[in-house]
Amino acid sequence: MMPVTRAAKGPGKRRSPGPPDVLELIAACVGIHAAPQQPGCEEIAWLKSRPRAASVRVRRHTCDCQPVVYELCQAGGLMFVRRYDRSNGVLIEESEWPGPMRSQLVRQMSWRLSLGWAR
Repeated sequence: MMPVTRAAKGPGKRRSPGPPDVLELIAACVGIHAAPQQPGCEEIAWLKSRPRAASVRVRRHTCDCQPVVYELCQAGGLMFVRRYDRSNGVLIEESEWPGPMRSQLVRQMSWRLSLGWAR
């Protein structure tokens, strides 16, 4: 089987330097973008991040191109949401780590953050 190769762009096919194409920006983003904060949104009590587990698995995350990134995490059978706020340096905070039977509540919190219904 022959490998697929792309034809090289000739001198007349080069793009002029300028703002990137919108489709290129969308393709470069690897996660969903959290919606803007909605009126009357829920206020989440964020806690200082502490090393509580040897390893943490990120199940879902918002796009890293934004100044605030949210991650739905799992460690030791417990789920929580981690927030990276890079608007003024780097601030890493986490939601509560509720018991193992409360994973659905943490997933719902993650969706509310994505939709702008919580901050």
